[in-house]
Amino acid sequence: MKLKLPAVSALLFLLLQGCATTNKSDPNFSNLIIAEPLPISQQSEIALARLSEILTRVEVTNEQRAKLFYDRGVIYDSVGLRGLASFDFQRAIRLQPNLVDAYNFIGIHHTQRQDFLQAYEAFDSAIELDPMHEYAYLNRGIALYYGARPRLAIDDLSHFKEAQKHDPYRIAWVYLVENDIDRVSAKAHLKSNLDAIEHNSWANNVLRLFLDEMSEQEFIAQLGVGVTSHKELTNRLCEAYFYLGKYHLLKEQPSIAADYFKLALSTNVYEFIEHRYAKLELQLLNATVGPQIN
Repeated sequence: MKLKLPAVSALLFLLLQGCATTNKSDPNFSNLIIAEPLPISQQSEIALARLSEILTRVEVTNEQRAKLFYDRGVIYDSVGLRGLASFDFQRAIRLQPNLVDAYNFIGIHHTQRQDFLQAYEAFDSAIELDPMHEYAYLNRGIALYYGARPRLAIDDLSHFKEAQKHDPYRIAWVYLVENDIDRVSAKAHLKSNLDAIEHNSWANNVLRLFLDEMSEQEFIAQLGVGVTSHKELTNRLCEAYFYLGKYHLLKEQPSIAADYFKLALSTNVYEFIEHRYAKLELQLLNATVGPQIN
């Protein structure tokens, strides 16, 4: 059930006024919306307890045990316990070597740790087992992007985009990779993709931002439009602040970008790729720019 935003918006969010995590040289930070971070759900805690009890006390087949390890790993991952999740995914594929989704998660975790060769191997395994697993193409493309192999990445991400040609998020990732290859043609391709979109969703604003058809202030002002629940708001902010971080990286403003990546992380939306890679972006900035961004 979706909750309507209360009349007093402070119950869901508050305006950021001089927060220590912000860059005061950027006037846009005075108008930001931040949401209370998503808590770990009671349902997830109960599910973890039940799965652990079954694994400990109930006799099951190896195939069933593999599925239980996988299911528990997914929940661990959803609450940010990625070390425990990785451990369960590894146990799952030892018991059932053809468990495609486990390879996909293992590849994601290797990417987050910058273990790119291991990530490629995991995604290759997933795609070999299921050539139609579109998210394995997405995640291998992202791993190739962060592994500084944009020309290989674009093949995977373009393949992923073709499954839903008008998805703004898929278009955005294609643009980010193409921008590393040729900025001029990337902008032209992005404009063409945006013009072809047949719907007017909020996420289209991400593309308008990258094209400079929408200012940063206008983008931020739209963040709460149409939002009907705390969870929906937090999900949107996670996405928005990640892409604002990427926007400022494209503008060669790493300190402001770092602040936005921190805001994306503060939402606790662990399942979103924007949250997954905000931390990696910060690590890469720390390695290239220095610890002053922290």
